[in-house]
Amino acid sequence: MTPSTYALEAHGLVKYFGNRRVVKGIDLAVPTGSIYGVLGPNGAGKTTTLRMLLGIIEPDEGHRTLLGHDAPRQASDLVGYLPEERGLYPSMTAREAIAFMGALRGLDWKTGRARAAEMMEGAGLGHAVGQKIRKLSKGMAQLVQLLGSVVHRPDFIVLDEPFSGLDPVNQERLERLILAERDRGATVLFSTHVMAHAERLCDRLAIIAGGERKFEGTVADARATLPYRAFYEPRTEIAGIAALLPPDAARADGGWRFTLPDDGIEPILTRLLAEGHGISGLAIERPTLHEAFVRIVGAQAMEGIAETAPEEPVTEEQGA
Repeated sequence: MTPSTYALEAHGLVKYFGNRRVVKGIDLAVPTGSIYGVLGPNGAGKTTTLRMLLGIIEPDEGHRTLLGHDAPRQASDLVGYLPEERGLYPSMTAREAIAFMGALRGLDWKTGRARAAEMMEGAGLGHAVGQKIRKLSKGMAQLVQLLGSVVHRPDFIVLDEPFSGLDPVNQERLERLILAERDRGATVLFSTHVMAHAERLCDRLAIIAGGERKFEGTVADARATLPYRAFYEPRTEIAGIAALLPPDAARADGGWRFTLPDDGIEPILTRLLAEGHGISGLAIERPTLHEAFVRIVGAQAMEGIAETAPEEPVTEEQGA
């Protein structure tokens, strides 16, 4: 089969739960070999959308293709999936759990065990290869389940809120794993409500709120929905400075912050210098993805959205 430009395409996906329409005509196109993020608050419809894309549940309207298959489940052995609800057999060792998950996707047991040890070593978990799942920290067990999801070297990987509940050490490990899978040639699709991960990892992303796709494009495209801002700190506080700045200029942090005009900062600086205000500090500020999200979906949709992941303490077991 000739490789397609898109590993996954979805058009007009709709899903009802009872009389409630929870997904409202979503379109997606995930480029082959990319990391693609689905960003939105809790309850936005992300998990339902992912399950429809994988064929776990059927859409009430619309259609999708996965790795060239109109029925996504026909490609199941080529897919790695980490669901939002985690679950491993607690009496298994980490290596056995990974090998077992690979066997469910057609990987032979011997190869699965060998890859499990190799992958755990690469992820900084080599010391835990023979430990039972019940002895692992939550973060380590979550990484083990992720490794089990990709041990058969799938072409397409779907991770539903993979960073949820991870401490900073394991978040970094997970980010490295996702990048390594992309570099191997896999396509990675993950959902998140933490913008920092999407900002660092995604080649493209979709923003979903209220069951609708509000935006699709690159992180740079999202930021471009807002203008750049400038922070100016005068050398001297002479009366009349506000009249020389753009109309939205406001005092902030000992200086002035304002939207950067279309003609740039130079005309403003020329006026300020001519009037004797001088320059003690100047910074051009690029909009963040968090700010772009507010602009795209509105402040009411921000409930459940985090700019950065909350830091959890790293226990001795987690940091081992």
